[in-house]
Amino acid sequence: METRRKVLKMVPVSLLGSQLAFTQTPAAKPFIIAIPKGTIDHILTRVRQANWPPKLDAPDWRYGVNFDYMRSLAEYWTTRFDWKKAETKLNRYPQFLARVEDFDIHFYHVKGKGERTLPVIFTHGWPGSVFEFQEAIGPLTEAGLDVVVPSLPGFGFSSKPAGKPVGPITTARLWHKLMTEVLGYQKFGAQGGDWGNAVTVQLAREFPNSLIGIHLNATGGAAPATGQLTGEVIAWQKAAAAHRTQELDYFNEQQHKPQTVAFALSDSPLGFAAWIIEKFKVWSDSGTDIEKAFTKDQLLTNVMIYLVTGTTATGVWFYRGAAEEPSTLRGKVTVPTGFASFPGEMPSLNPPRSVLEANFNLVQYNKMPRGGHFACLEQPGLFVEEVTKFFGRFK
Repeated sequence: METRRKVLKMVPVSLLGSQLAFTQTPAAKPFIIAIPKGTIDHILTRVRQANWPPKLDAPDWRYGVNFDYMRSLAEYWTTRFDWKKAETKLNRYPQFLARVEDFDIHFYHVKGKGERTLPVIFTHGWPGSVFEFQEAIGPLTEAGLDVVVPSLPGFGFSSKPAGKPVGPITTARLWHKLMTEVLGYQKFGAQGGDWGNAVTVQLAREFPNSLIGIHLNATGGAAPATGQLTGEVIAWQKAAAAHRTQELDYFNEQQHKPQTVAFALSDSPLGFAAWIIEKFKVWSDSGTDIEKAFTKDQLLTNVMIYLVTGTTATGVWFYRGAAEEPSTLRGKVTVPTGFASFPGEMPSLNPPRSVLEANFNLVQYNKMPRGGHFACLEQPGLFVEEVTKFFGRFK
């Protein structure tokens, strides 16, 4: 174990090479994940000692998270999951901390291959993390993109808001400063889904002269204001409304009463895992088996990022932050936009092409053959192909 620690401490020096020199500025310092063993042991002890609820019998997820699956996941978590192995993978690529306004922002920054590279910032959402983009970073840089993947404020290894939640507007401003002032890019692209969609769209609205293009794998949008609604748009509106009725209870609680749910999520590692893994199942293109989309190691790595950083509560705060800082910017987004329609995406975030054209300067639209809300984590190959195709037009 001591040898492994020594090797990990050497990673920023031995593996970053020119990328370290490229990124390091007075405002950006190299960072490496190194969670103390005591923190991991405490989490695992809490999982072993968890107070399990009574079981509702169901072979599926109709009552929420599947009881039998949580049993199997908890057993795997406490006997086979290796955080140090996950940590090593998370440390494969150069990471940094940058002071931006009142936040220490954690981010990956990996220089693309080739003489002409194009910078793109990728933004995750809830209940995801920077882990979602891990398998895409290498291929994206091979395709000539300078990849920047930050942790949202209050998520993962970024610092937490000080007593007042922040949302997409604050985050977009932080991202713009990160890209232009810390990293020195005059123009850049942006990509996102979930809250990453909201941040990316806000970047395009507030800083259109800095954005060469945006790509989304989930977004909202109002139906065209003129002309008769098509059958496709009417069907989408009905599906979106039905989905919101069935699935948005969590959203209302997290946006309206974030402090209340924060107590429950902060106090129980198993409870937090159940709260977000149910979302990974319902929002993914996983059919009847969640492990058609994710392995247990992937799910637990994402869960552990929240737990080891103490961000189970502050991640939820983002929902209230979004409500407390509504955007005043309206109208059609003029920045060139690409959209990937994944079949497993929730209907409210997967509008028809005509709705996207009414709200964005849509220059690329593709229906993907498989994948859901966690597009890059579920289908990294398809995600990379789609994103590099879009941003390749600007190189």
